[in-house]
Amino acid sequence: MALSESQIPPDAQHYLVCGTEDCEKNCQFYCNDCHQPMCEQCRDEHQKNKKTKNHEVVLYKLRKRQLPVEKCNIHPTKEIDLLCRECQIPVCSKCTGSKEHRGHLFTNLEIVFDEKVSIYNKEIANIRSYFEPTSQDLKKEIAEDVTEIKKIMEGVRTSMKAEAEAVKKLVDTVTSDKIEQVDKIEQSLLQTLNGQNQEIDDYINSLNDLIKTYYGYLSPSNIEQLTFALKSENLIIPSIPETSKPLPPVFTAGQYSKEDVAKLLGRITVPNTKLENRKIKPMETASTQLKPTGKQRKQDREKYDVKQTLSLSPSVTVPGVDDVLHISLGKSGRLWVSDDVGNLVQTDLQGNQLQKIQTSGRDEGYHTVTQDGDLIYTDKDNKVINRITPDNTITEFIKKGDWAPISIHSSHINGDLLVGMETNGEAKVTKYNKIGTEIQNIQRDNKGQVLYSYPRYITENINGDVCVSDYNKHAVLVVDKSGQHRFSYTGQGSGLGPYGICTDVLGHILVCDDISETVHFLDKDGQFLSLLLTSQQGVDYPLSVCVDDENNLWVGQLTNTVTVYKYLQ
Repeated sequence: MALSESQIPPDAQHYLVCGTEDCEKNCQFYCNDCHQPMCEQCRDEHQKNKKTKNHEVVLYKLRKRQLPVEKCNIHPTKEIDLLCRECQIPVCSKCTGSKEHRGHLFTNLEIVFDEKVSIYNKEIANIRSYFEPTSQDLKKEIAEDVTEIKKIMEGVRTSMKAEAEAVKKLVDTVTSDKIEQVDKIEQSLLQTLNGQNQEIDDYINSLNDLIKTYYGYLSPSNIEQLTFALKSENLIIPSIPETSKPLPPVFTAGQYSKEDVAKLLGRITVPNTKLENRKIKPMETASTQLKPTGKQRKQDREKYDVKQTLSLSPSVTVPGVDDVLHISLGKSGRLWVSDDVGNLVQTDLQGNQLQKIQTSGRDEGYHTVTQDGDLIYTDKDNKVINRITPDNTITEFIKKGDWAPISIHSSHINGDLLVGMETNGEAKVTKYNKIGTEIQNIQRDNKGQVLYSYPRYITENINGDVCVSDYNKHAVLVVDKSGQHRFSYTGQGSGLGPYGICTDVLGHILVCDDISETVHFLDKDGQFLSLLLTSQQGVDYPLSVCVDDENNLWVGQLTNTVTVYKYLQ
């Protein structure tokens, strides 16, 4: 469908042809006096013509829009060419003297229209340069979310099927055990009945023997037999043996419902949290922001760089602990440190003990400091998670029932809590929001296989990945924020004995290894980059690590000293 001239975009010159009769060249220019589009050749001829050489000829997109020619209803001989500023209506020159418009201000209608055209063109440009591209970006983001949601839901379905298979196997195992129990009961009952049957057989045999004896008494062959037969006591028949009827077991059917089975297969929950609005870049940013050059992008990547030689900063000696198995950095230059016998100590940077708690924790990352400065720590013996506020008040925060919380980490992104837990040989990672509401469980990989054995240490990367140091699995296990397994890191040839783990501002993963007695340095995708903190750097058996807001690396060892290194520059 062809567009009218009024609908054609101001920068779409190729839609129009020259307005000169019999000329079909592309229009590039416009005569504001004649209100006629024209090509370059016709423009030159127009400006050479004596009658039109003084006309204003401009680029087509800079043209003045032609007003519709219309006669005034009140003064039919006059054309409407003015705008009454007070009444905001178009009028003719003769209307200016009428009673209705006496004393009002008037402006040339063409000038007002040109001003509005300029505004509309600017808005059209804004729509094209900002609103439409930004909306298209949102569409792409929504499409990515659609893909991600489908991936997540497929993972949920896979996990449900795997859970169902696990329950089926458990049912088969329990059924087999119970059938074995029934077999044993049956064997015992039949053994009793067979014994009774044998006893009756023996009794019948004795009766037959007695009959033979009595027949012998009927025809004695000598006086001795006759004398024996005449004795009445020899005529006693033994009593029939007493036997009891068996008491078979009774099977009582289990009392269960669809809801009970549903509980066994886990549950699907939609987090009861406020939806996060998609970010819309400000218009001024969109209109002025330039794409970075290759040099700028390189500078951005090199904003931080890992030092080839780590420089030592002042260390902190922590009283009240035997060694440093985990470090949680607090605010105002304070830190929490734990050892392998349950001592949890708060100290300042001068090594002054501020608080000490006896816990059930051992060689696990069982404490973390929240965005509000509270300490959260797990109590695996009592299966609870406790909170210590800055005023040293200890409260029970989350109670876990059958699951023992082992490790914990407070997200620097949104304040959520990541908790590694285990029960009866099973393990999982559960995510809670700030107020302790459960929002996610991570237990199996994309193929329905169990992910964790003993999630000893846990942390979160800058992209939302959940990183778990699982000593029993001899691996660092990483899932994305939706719980989908991304990769597992198992060391460099000699295996991995993972302990403390942390990430940095660039998304690197740092994990202590008690086999190589160093720190393995990985990128966010699990690719090995190098070994940090080797014995050549004076580090003795690193067991815990964390990176602070100033990119200092804090390291705990088999002593009560926390060593600090300048890490990123």
